[in-house]
Amino acid sequence: MTIKFLLLVNKQGQTRLAQYYEYVGLDERVATEAEIIRKCLARNESQCSYMEYRNMKVVYRKYASLYFILGVDSEENELAILEFIHNVVETFDQYFENVCELDIMFNIDRAHMILDEMIANGQICESNRTRVLAPIAILEKASSR
Repeated sequence: MTIKFLLLVNKQGQTRLAQYYEYVGLDERVATEAEIIRKCLARNESQCSYMEYRNMKVVYRKYASLYFILGVDSEENELAILEFIHNVVETFDQYFENVCELDIMFNIDRAHMILDEMIANGQICESNRTRVLAPIAILEKASSR
């Protein structure tokens, strides 16, 4: 499973978190993000949660006020990606205790750490929430001393 990028976007189209696993120049990144976000926000509830975009698939899912958007290889299984998105949300939810947009914004470093525990070089490396959150708990325990 090769993930090219992960975006967290609010309903107004503002990017709250962006993690790229392949190099993309800044100008191209801004243009691509804007186009993908616009397309995802324009889709309605009755449309499926994935679409082809250039040479990849874009898979997204809306939770409350946030869209979780992943760009993956075109041959990836959309349902597996949707399941992974749900796993990410549940992990955030467990860590932040009912996660919301502000939790992500004010704890962006923790959000990136969680993603780094789950994804390495665009590959899903861990999906067990307990294992994902354990290093972060150790870090917090050490920093509270």
